[in-house]
Amino acid sequence: MRAVVTLKKGEGRTIKSGGLWVFDNEIDSVMGGFENGDLVDVHDFDGYPMGIGFINRNSKIRVRMLTRDAKREINEEFFRMRIERAWDYRKKTVDTSSCRLVFGDADFLPGLVIDKFSDVLVVQSLALGIDRYKELIVELAKETLLKDGIKIRGVYERSDAKEREKEGMERIKGFIGEPFDTNVEIVENGVKYIVDVKDGQKTGFFLDQKYNRLAIQKLCGGAKVLDCFTHTGSFALNAGIAGAKSVLGVDASELAVRQATENAALNGLGDTVHFQCEDVFELLPELEKGGEKFDVVILDPPAFTKSRSSVKNAVKGYREINLRGMKLVKDGGYLATCSCSHFMTYELFTKTINQAAHNVHKRLRQVEFRTQAPDHPILWAADESYYLKFYIFQVVEEM
Repeated sequence: MRAVVTLKKGEGRTIKSGGLWVFDNEIDSVMGGFENGDLVDVHDFDGYPMGIGFINRNSKIRVRMLTRDAKREINEEFFRMRIERAWDYRKKTVDTSSCRLVFGDADFLPGLVIDKFSDVLVVQSLALGIDRYKELIVELAKETLLKDGIKIRGVYERSDAKEREKEGMERIKGFIGEPFDTNVEIVENGVKYIVDVKDGQKTGFFLDQKYNRLAIQKLCGGAKVLDCFTHTGSFALNAGIAGAKSVLGVDASELAVRQATENAALNGLGDTVHFQCEDVFELLPELEKGGEKFDVVILDPPAFTKSRSSVKNAVKGYREINLRGMKLVKDGGYLATCSCSHFMTYELFTKTINQAAHNVHKRLRQVEFRTQAPDHPILWAADESYYLKFYIFQVVEEM
C-alpha cells in the first residue's frame, strides 16, 4: 500500500496546469509509511486522485509526478512504453544518429537524461526516485533501439551534477556494464566530432544546439568568423565546413580548446579554423582596440545564472558580452547570440540585447529566433524544460 500525499486547499497549481512538480510547502499531509524515493499517491485537498509520483523529503521538489493515471501499474511495461514513445518521437523530429533520447520531465521520466552518441548511451540521473529504475530503463532503451537495428556497444553514467546533492544523493560517474573507449566519434550536420563522454561537460556534448549550428552555416561562406565560448568548437566547425575564410574560436578551458583543435584536424579544417584559450570578456576589448572586425560573431556563453537570485548579475553579463560582440561585427555583418539559462527568460534576454544595441548605437535586423532542438522538447506548463533562446541578427550602423 502506497503512502498518500494530500495537497493543501488551493495548492498544486503546477501539476493542475500540466507540470510535474509538487513543492514541500504545497503539502498538507502524508499518510502511511514511506522511504525517500518511494512511489506515492497524490490527492487533492478533497481526496481527488491526481496521480502517482516519487517522494523525497530531502528536496524542495517534494514529489515528482510520474503519471496522472492513479490506477496505473508502475512496472517494466510502464517504463518500456515511456521509452518507446520517446524514441518514436525522436525518429519523427530529429536526426537520430546522435540525439537526446530522454529529456526528463518533458518525456515524463522526471530527473532522467539519456543521450545517444552514435552507438553509445550516456545516462544522467538527477532524482532519487528515478535512480532506482535507471538500469532497467537503460536495458529497455537498448532493446528499443535494437528493434531498429541499432546495437548499443556501451553505456556511461554521468550522474556527477550538483543537482544530485539537492536530492540527498552522491555525485557518481562510471560504466554501466562493460567498459569501452569513452572517446566517441559522431557526425552532426556533416561535421565530425570526438565526444569525450567521460570527462566532457555535462554528458560530453551539447546536442541542443544542433539545428542552431546548422542555421549559421548559410551565413559563413567566405566569411571571417569569431566564435566565443566555443567549447569543443561546434559553431566554429560548422562555420568552417560551410566555407568560411577564417574562423577564430575562443574558450577559457584548455581542455576544450585542445579538443576543438583535434576536431578541426578531424574535419580537415586545421588551416582555416583556429582556437585560442582566453577569457572572452578580456579578449573582446583587446580585439576591438586592435581594430578587428568580423563578418559573423557567435556568442554561446554558459548559463550566467542558475537561480532567480543571480538574474540581476547575469543580465549585466549578457549585456556586456552582446555589447562587445556587436562592436566587433562589421556593418551589415551578423551576430548569433544565445542564452541557455531557464531563468533568463525570452522577454528578459530580448530586452537585454536591445539595451546592448542601444548602448553601442547599432540597429538589429532579426534574421530568426530559434530555441533548443526538438529532441529537447518544451513541455508546456513545465517551464524549466524551455531554457535555450537563440537569435540571429544582422547588425547595421544606426542611421
